[in-house]
Amino acid sequence: MDDRQGADTAAILPGAGTIDLQEGGSHGVLLLHGFGDTPQTLALLARRLRKSGYSVLAPLLPGHGRSVESFGNSRASEWITAAKDAYIGMLARHDSVSVIGLSMGGALAALLASERREIPALILIAPYLGMPRLLRVAAATHWLWGRLAGPVNARDPRSIRDPIEREKNLAYGTVTGRALHELSIVVHRARKSLTNVRAPTLIIQSREDPRCSPAIAEYTLRTLGSKEKKLVWTEGAGHIITVDYGRERVFTEVERWLSTHRGPGAAAATRNRAAAERSGS
Repeated sequence: MDDRQGADTAAILPGAGTIDLQEGGSHGVLLLHGFGDTPQTLALLARRLRKSGYSVLAPLLPGHGRSVESFGNSRASEWITAAKDAYIGMLARHDSVSVIGLSMGGALAALLASERREIPALILIAPYLGMPRLLRVAAATHWLWGRLAGPVNARDPRSIRDPIEREKNLAYGTVTGRALHELSIVVHRARKSLTNVRAPTLIIQSREDPRCSPAIAEYTLRTLGSKEKKLVWTEGAGHIITVDYGRERVFTEVERWLSTHRGPGAAAATRNRAAAERSGS
């Protein structure tokens, strides 16, 4: 029997499910979460974008937000396919769909944008597009140590410096050798895809990120095939900068990029945002 059978049959953890705010609007925004995490890390951004008039979807990736066993049994190919399916589903409902990815979600977003040239705007938030050497070795040799070691601790309190938001986080906090291997597949494929990306691309990166070094963000900026691309640095936060200190700056940069790079319907979203700001003043 395939030990992966039924990998997604475990119950979804409270608060970890898909965020679907597709209540209308001609311009959609697809949000992709990170490795071992859930759409909960994108909930604040999702609500902000919906308030601004965008139609938003943040799907729960296969194997995530359930049990550690489900996570360990999920595969890179499933995560990639889920991102593509979510995009295609949104495109059937909206005139255009921009894509935003956080951490590994950034790698998935880059892969998607390398194949879908119609994407009007791409935003990579702390994109996980490079693994430290020790993790690369561990991923490559997972068959040797993975089954013996089982899940190992992967928590790093520096990833979210805000203690309140850190407590809310629903990430597994552990990782298996096999899961690391699957992550390495996504990273490898995404790095190879960067030269094929044509969408206007914004990268947002914390200088104090403990998981993605500034060098990775700079490499991504250099390698992207996009004619229009920009790297914005933030400070005072860790890796999950959509919930950490300074997140309002992140949200502002995201909204500015989306409104500037207008696919069909983005102009209406800009008007809705301006109206909301006026009514709140």
